[in-house]
Amino acid sequence: MTASASTPWIAADWPAPPGVRAFTTLRHGAGHSASPFDSFNLGNRYAADGDDPAVVERNRAELIECAALPSAPRWLKQVHGIDVVRFEANDAVDAHAFDTNAAAAAAVELVADAAVTSAPGVVLAILTADCLPVVFAADDGREIAAAHAGWPGLSAGMLEATVAAMRTPPERVLAWIGPCAGPARYEIGAEVRERFLAWGEGAEAAFVATRPGHWLVDLPAIARMRLARVGVHRVYGGDICTISDPARYFSHRRDARTGRIATLAWFG
Repeated sequence: MTASASTPWIAADWPAPPGVRAFTTLRHGAGHSASPFDSFNLGNRYAADGDDPAVVERNRAELIECAALPSAPRWLKQVHGIDVVRFEANDAVDAHAFDTNAAAAAAVELVADAAVTSAPGVVLAILTADCLPVVFAADDGREIAAAHAGWPGLSAGMLEATVAAMRTPPERVLAWIGPCAGPARYEIGAEVRERFLAWGEGAEAAFVATRPGHWLVDLPAIARMRLARVGVHRVYGGDICTISDPARYFSHRRDARTGRIATLAWFG
């Protein structure tokens, strides 16, 4: 999967229903952030050690314009939890009414790690820098969801909670896992491994021992297992490693202080 030379994002590689759009931004190709947030950082503008808030707002406004979004993204205040919010039609905001003031389009960032909508034109947004961004769509294209699943949320049931919040039966849902920490680079300790093993049989296959007390973990594989358990079997993506690709993606594990890419989805 590659990005067009003229777009600072990669399109989701999945058989999306007609009218459903999803993509993940790249760290370069647009934006105005200075190192170590260079340059298309869309991350938390309130973080104490983060980017200049005014620059983040400028980057978010540029995203609206360059992607010709139908409304301003519904940014969330992500906390590695399992809460899901639903956005209805009257929550949508005309992106072009705000010009460079993207903050006005989402003045209140709800505390949640996933969102669902059945309203055309509502743009869902998830921020990541190694965590799994997962987009869901009903096979008739009438409902979508987007979830942020780092290891805390993934182990606690974030993806299952998102599927449960959808009005579409699980067997009619398909999903795409965007760029995230890959199985060849993401090492964890015993505490994290035990959290996943406590979930049930099969998780052991996602771990490869490295040094004493540490393992490489295949988070996309765990995501597929857990989604299959709740009836979602059509799962795509999960093959792009953010840690391994510093030219295109921010990575908290690799760089610690860094920016955030965004995964967006909408339909209509």
